[in-house]
Amino acid sequence: MLRGLNHITLAVSDLQASIVFYQELLGMKLRAKWDRGAYFECDDLWLCLSLDDGRLSVNPEEDVRPKTGDYTHYAFSIVAEEFDYFVLKLEQAGVTSWKDNSSEGRSYYFLDPDEHRLEVHVGGLDARLKACRQEPYDGMVFY
Repeated sequence: MLRGLNHITLAVSDLQASIVFYQELLGMKLRAKWDRGAYFECDDLWLCLSLDDGRLSVNPEEDVRPKTGDYTHYAFSIVAEEFDYFVLKLEQAGVTSWKDNSSEGRSYYFLDPDEHRLEVHVGGLDARLKACRQEPYDGMVFY
C-alpha cells in the first residue's frame, strides 16, 4: 500500500538557477548535487532536479503563464503561521502565480524557473474531505 509521496523529479533547463530557487526561495535543504542534478530534502519529501538538454529555457520576455488547462502540479505542505511570509517572499522575488485558490484551505500556486506548477497548501486531506462533505463536488463519492 502506498504511504505518501516518495519524491518528485523535475527536468530543468538551468540547474544552477533551479538550485538557487529551491534552496534560497523555497528553503529546501540541498543534500547533494552533481553536474546534471541535485537532491533536496523537504521534511519527509525528497526532490530531484535533473538537467534535461531537451527542455527549453524560459524566456522572461514572454508571458510565462501556462497556456493550457493542465492542472498537473506538485504541492508542498506549509503551516498556517508561515504562509503569509512565504507568499510575500515569493511575490517580492517576482515569482509568477499561475492560479488563484478556489478550494478549501489556504493555497498559493506559483511557477519555478522552468514553469513547473507548484503549490504551497495549509491543511491536509482530512480538512479537504470535511469541506467536501459540506459542499461536495459533482458526483462525489466518499469511502
